[in-house]
Amino acid sequence: MSTGTMEWQVLLFISVLSLSVVHGQVSYSIPEEMAKGALIGNIAQDLGLGVERLKSGKARIYTGNTEEYIELKRERGALLIKDRIDRESLCGQTMPCALHFQMILENPMEFYTVTVEITDINDNPPTFERSEMKYEISESALTGARFVLEKAVDDDVGVNGLNSYALKPSDNFALKTISRGDGTKHVEMVLQKPLDREKHEHMSLILTALDGGEPQLSGTMQILITVLDVNDNPPVCSKPEYKATVAENAPLGTVITTVSATDIDKGNNGKVTYMIPKSAAGSIFLIDADNGVLTLRGNVDYEKRRLYELDIQVSDQGGLSDACKVIVDVTDTNDNPPSINIMSNSNTVSENVNPGTVVTMLNIQDPDSNENGKVMCVLNENIPFAIKSTTNNFFTVVTDSDLDRERASQYNITVTCSDEGVPSLSSSVTLTLQISDVNDNAPIFERSSYEAYIVENNTPGLSIFTVKARDADWNQNARVSYILEDSSVNGVPVSSYVSVSADSGVIHAVRSFDYEQIKDFQFRVKAQDGGSPPLSSNVTVKILIQDQNDNPPQVLYPVQTGGSLVAEMVPRSADVGYLVTKVVAVDVDSGQNAWLSYKLQKATDRALFEVGLQNGEIRTIRQVTDKDVVKQRLTVIVEDNGQPSRSATVIVNVAVADSFPEVLSEFTDFTHDKEYNDNLTFYLVLALAVVSFLFITCLVVIISVKIYRWRQSRILYHSNLPVIPYYPPRYSDTLGTGTLQHVYNYEVCRTTDSRKSDCKFGRAGSQNVLIMDPSSTGTMQRIQSEKSILDEPDSPPEVRPLCYHS
Repeated sequence: MSTGTMEWQVLLFISVLSLSVVHGQVSYSIPEEMAKGALIGNIAQDLGLGVERLKSGKARIYTGNTEEYIELKRERGALLIKDRIDRESLCGQTMPCALHFQMILENPMEFYTVTVEITDINDNPPTFERSEMKYEISESALTGARFVLEKAVDDDVGVNGLNSYALKPSDNFALKTISRGDGTKHVEMVLQKPLDREKHEHMSLILTALDGGEPQLSGTMQILITVLDVNDNPPVCSKPEYKATVAENAPLGTVITTVSATDIDKGNNGKVTYMIPKSAAGSIFLIDADNGVLTLRGNVDYEKRRLYELDIQVSDQGGLSDACKVIVDVTDTNDNPPSINIMSNSNTVSENVNPGTVVTMLNIQDPDSNENGKVMCVLNENIPFAIKSTTNNFFTVVTDSDLDRERASQYNITVTCSDEGVPSLSSSVTLTLQISDVNDNAPIFERSSYEAYIVENNTPGLSIFTVKARDADWNQNARVSYILEDSSVNGVPVSSYVSVSADSGVIHAVRSFDYEQIKDFQFRVKAQDGGSPPLSSNVTVKILIQDQNDNPPQVLYPVQTGGSLVAEMVPRSADVGYLVTKVVAVDVDSGQNAWLSYKLQKATDRALFEVGLQNGEIRTIRQVTDKDVVKQRLTVIVEDNGQPSRSATVIVNVAVADSFPEVLSEFTDFTHDKEYNDNLTFYLVLALAVVSFLFITCLVVIISVKIYRWRQSRILYHSNLPVIPYYPPRYSDTLGTGTLQHVYNYEVCRTTDSRKSDCKFGRAGSQNVLIMDPSSTGTMQRIQSEKSILDEPDSPPEVRPLCYHS
């Protein structure tokens, strides 16, 4: 259990205290600068505790407000180095140097005091504040003259601290060290051979400071001496040692004492100056160079350092000097209020605990001394708690009577600690203690039922609304979770429609709703608290889908066909307001989204026809004349009233004629170009080129097909697979609109009196049908007969009947 030269000793003291709090003490000794994770000792074994007790008691280290250098491994019961420990940074020159902390156990609450002494290793060489010192010494200086040298500083202590000095060369000077009662060494340079300026005006010496560690470390400083003439009497201090006191926190400039020295020389050689060699204390104290008044220039703190030893150097103008010591004692004042540290605290306690139960353990620290450091603690009044002192500086807060959560669910316990100084200083801390409850209240919804609206075509995951339930209980017993109860909507689980956030009660849409498929549905949500056993309640939620203008109008009549043109016939004798036809359209949306309006977008002759805005009726707006062209083409746009509106267009062909042959010739004969004869040669050449290209293309296709079929037959001939013929279906319905489930047929009956015309749903048939096919040159009867042969009896018609009654 040793690393390098590490040696440790264990001293164990265990005692049992009152109030069920066990207090014991264990001490260790380790060297500084141990590696992280190094073992200090097995505290479980040293305290007679089992590792299981450390685990069950959640053992931990409490260091107060200081930095943690040591950590506890509960699974091993061992104390380990957590961070590098530098004894010099931690304690300075104070000996012994130790870390004090407590090990806290719970269930039941126990604590043990642990002291770890930090021993010094030789890791700091002696150092001088300055790299060189300069002296001016008269050649008449007497043998035995003393010159105070700057002391070296070694942060190590004991045998590793400053041990000795060496001066080289030593022809004229000898080194004299004086050990003081506090362990420091005063070093002087003594003249043992008279100086001769004519031989050596300047001298350079090396002062070496050595410590006593192993290996030995050293530091050096250069001493530069300038030899002067005549001044042969050094100044002499009136006393070799001065003693003074100063109170901590004394204001800057406070006079501490006055140092006095005399020089029997006259003139400048007898003028004495005072100075403090640069050292750690030089920044705190200031001495007047002329009169020797020592004053305070920095702050002193009794808790950090209680004694200062100053070396005062007195020098005359000739370079002769003497030294005296000033010992300054720092007295304590009551300048630190008690520090309250919470070692262990229970934030929650059940209302049925017994009186005397420990709820908080406190450690009170006051760095002041004597009466200034004695502390007493009290609690605020009218609360069922008391504070008791277990050992010096350790207190426990316990219950003093029965608790009742219904009367008070929370207590603010104010602990006030005061010292016995004059004037007394105090500090306080407020502890908040919650009283736990039992689960006796079920969640209650804010409303007996909920109803919410959502617009169709929503984004999946959209938040619809929030259900909210409250529980009068506290903490976990009042924590409400929301659950979607199992049910179905149109045979589909409701969970595929909506979801409920368990924490917030927010209802989200799982899918995008379609008003045309479902208009509303309802389900139940259960609110359940977190008690044991849990309590719950439920509520009914109804979701109503709002329509959105997502479907354009569908034109039912006239139906647009790809191969044939259907025309409505208007006699030339038609009067104003003659009903030509009626555009029929529907919109599967609802409300104003399904309100349709009809407008005439384009027309061959806008002055001849108009469309009813609401009913879609196409009527003449003037008398038909012989000048009107036979072939009239109308484009009607159908718009709904949604926002934004949707529309559909339909093309209505109108034939202005009194007989079928006139109409047929108009729709089958096209106007030839007036310059036909002039361009006849061009068209003949173009036709010849096209025919030649088509002939070559057909020839290549026929040859390719023949080769392909031959290869296929060869493949089938060599294979053993059976040949399964494929038969296409008899027909497919190509007239459906996609929204409606049936194809509508209309029979439009016209009379010479437009006011008696009618449009109604009719039967399928092909009699008296006017079919205009630009590519057809046959007669109407032939086309009708071919159509009747091709159409199946149950197939939907492709044209609409147009019948005229005269």
